[in-house]
Amino acid sequence: MPSPHRWPLAPLAAALALCGAARAQPVLPEVTVTVNKQAESLDALPASVSVFDGAALESTGIHGLDALAAQVPGFTFQAFGQSATQPPVMRGLTANFVSFSSSTLLLVDGVPTLMAQGFDHSLQGVERVEVLRGPQSTLHGRNAEAGVVSIITRQPGDAPYAALSGEAGSHGQRAGSLELGRALVPGQLYLGLSGEWREQDGFIRHQSTGQRVDGRERQSGRLVLRWTPTTATEASLRYAAQRWDDGASLWGSVQAPRASVNSGTEGWNRSRGRTLSLDVSHRFGPGLRLRSITARNVFDDRVLQDTDFQPASLMHVKRDYRLATTSQQLRLEGETRGARWLAGLYADRDGHDLRYEQQLPTGLMRPTARLGGSTTALFTHWTVPLADRWTLTVGARIERNRVRLTPQGSARRGEEWSRFSPKLSLQYQWAPTAQVYATYSEGYRAGGFNVFSPAMGYAGYAPETVRAVEIGAKGRLLDQRLRYAAALYTQQVRDMQVQQMGLPGVVYMTNAARARSTGLDLELDYVFSGGWQLQTALGLNRTRFGRFSDGAAVYDGHRNPFAPDVNAHLALRYDAPRGWWAQAAVQGTGKVYLDAANRYTRPGYALLNLAAGYASGPWEISAYVRNAANRRYDAVGYLNGQVVVYSPPRELGLRLTWRM
Repeated sequence: MPSPHRWPLAPLAAALALCGAARAQPVLPEVTVTVNKQAESLDALPASVSVFDGAALESTGIHGLDALAAQVPGFTFQAFGQSATQPPVMRGLTANFVSFSSSTLLLVDGVPTLMAQGFDHSLQGVERVEVLRGPQSTLHGRNAEAGVVSIITRQPGDAPYAALSGEAGSHGQRAGSLELGRALVPGQLYLGLSGEWREQDGFIRHQSTGQRVDGRERQSGRLVLRWTPTTATEASLRYAAQRWDDGASLWGSVQAPRASVNSGTEGWNRSRGRTLSLDVSHRFGPGLRLRSITARNVFDDRVLQDTDFQPASLMHVKRDYRLATTSQQLRLEGETRGARWLAGLYADRDGHDLRYEQQLPTGLMRPTARLGGSTTALFTHWTVPLADRWTLTVGARIERNRVRLTPQGSARRGEEWSRFSPKLSLQYQWAPTAQVYATYSEGYRAGGFNVFSPAMGYAGYAPETVRAVEIGAKGRLLDQRLRYAAALYTQQVRDMQVQQMGLPGVVYMTNAARARSTGLDLELDYVFSGGWQLQTALGLNRTRFGRFSDGAAVYDGHRNPFAPDVNAHLALRYDAPRGWWAQAAVQGTGKVYLDAANRYTRPGYALLNLAAGYASGPWEISAYVRNAANRRYDAVGYLNGQVVVYSPPRELGLRLTWRM
């Protein structure tokens, strides 16, 4: 039975069963990560990284990135209330859903998602998730200025694998999933597939009809064909799809009773995502490997949302976007005189068709635009031993971005930017499993245009840049039973992109701000004798505008919207030798402001989550309770004071799984 935390404890449980708690000394196993495009030991990597086992997340009822983020220091999501569009917040830097770019990069098997739209995953069929914090533009380019979330799905092999599960829970929740993997031609050709369907009734009631208006339905699937014609060559063809068929967003009026609307416009979300990729690698000899990832990522953002919440259809917003990115990455990695190195080429092309509808009391607007762009980049990364216990890591990237906007009925606009992104890290391995390090890195987020602001002349905004310094310590102690990681950082942000909101649907971007972000990330995992494990994570962050004026308004010293000053996670788990386990976890997030003026807030909150399960042979049954105390933490005043984004209520679930 895998642990719900970062490392599976099945070897520990087996040792306890055979030897007894008095004789067995549990240890935390070695963990290998690949988020830096090369396989590296977690303990030896000079960076802040959290790693999660996919099967463990599944068993404890974690079905999305928003729930996973609660276990990562310095990582949250904006309170947005719409499935499939999740603006991430990492180390105080926020994504903006109207800019078609993100501050944090999402990778799924190496394929990038560069914006808040489509920043979602069911975590079904996943081997592990790696979260790397701090600017990563040297290796990953635009929109990795705050960090990277890398999802690695399970690869099929010679050993057949099958899993089937069903789930039921509160608010009419029902779900089912299937995963299969087997060899078509042993030793050469393999097939893997997975799929999940999940549906749940809503909790927001229509005042006139009494019906729930915010039901949720999500379907996802993945197919992979893996070919290994020789021991040196491997190719994987992958296709993945997600679809959402939801009701209205978790929105309501600040003046109406909680969790109720009286909307004359029916809200819905019918978004779709599809990814096709070809991943090919070849080893030319010891220490020399070439890898290519070619991908096509398409996301259809289709939403209709009422924003007046009254029977008369006075205000609503509607999006019908097709967001398409084609990307190609080539990289060569090897070793030279003890130094590990990587060099690569990256290119992508965006082609976004944007149709927007906005109903205001003054009339209906339906602007349409074509947003295109391209990126080309060269990058390299070296890890060089300097002397006994000292290692230098150095990297650089040269990248050029082009953006083209063609509004319907207006002249075409274009901008180009070039950026050099360096990274330098020095680490000292003071013990075999312990190190300290210092890192300087730079990151950036792509610039763009205010696509639906004809009154502003479709004003452009420049790239946002970050310069960061991080000092950290990490390792294992107490006979490998304690793993710790601590990082202190400061980030200087220039040309900060801030999302400003007027009336619902009137949203625009500005470069008005400079800011400084400082913080501390702490992680601690400890396994006790007798099957107990403790996991803790703490993120402290202070992001404040240094100088920020927007027209007559001055926001100097204000907090960056949606960025909490603190988030924390504490979990205690027990694995019994006879196959059952139980876990209690507390997660907390500090207060966030919803606007640059810092007038509207979502309060700080703490949630209690419980889970337990029993495994016998191929069968496992597990139960979970999320938000056991039914805590409310609504974001009151979203969209310049007009909207409440409701927090979800307590949720209970029971899951039955069969594995082969």
